Amino acid sequence: MSNARVDFLVVDDSPQDVELVVAALEARLPGVITVSAANGAEALETLEALPPDKVPRVILVDIKMPKVDGFGMLRRVKSSSKTSSIPVVILTSSAMDRGVRLAYALGANSYVVKSTNFEEFTETVGRMGEYWLNVDLGPPPKVGGTAVD
Repeated sequence: MSNARVDFLVVDDSPQDVELVVAALEARLPGVITVSAANGAEALETLEALPPDKVPRVILVDIKMPKVDGFGMLRRVKSSSKTSSIPVVILTSSAMDRGVRLAYALGANSYVVKSTNFEEFTETVGRMGEYWLNVDLGPPPKVGGTAVD
């Protein structure tokens, strides 16, 4: 991993879906830095290993995954002072009301249902990524009393 701050952490157990998401983000936002994880456990290990000033700007996570699912990961991300301010977008094929309500109750910032239409899917992911990178989240986090970029 480079020394630059990661823009997106994409967490999905489907390599094809990861590839589509990364391609959609890069098409809309040339130069973005993405990192992927195959499940919630791997993503949490990645987040734990990063210094606070290098955590990703946005996390995109599927719900149904082995080891730690998207809800479990979301719960842990939002309960950690190191990662709680990172916007988390649920990106899943499940549109069940119960799942949507649970995601928002656990602190999700957005809930996007994956489209089976490729163009629609890539446009939605691109627009969503652009939004979350540009949203004003306030000043950079403070580490050791100083602001970090």
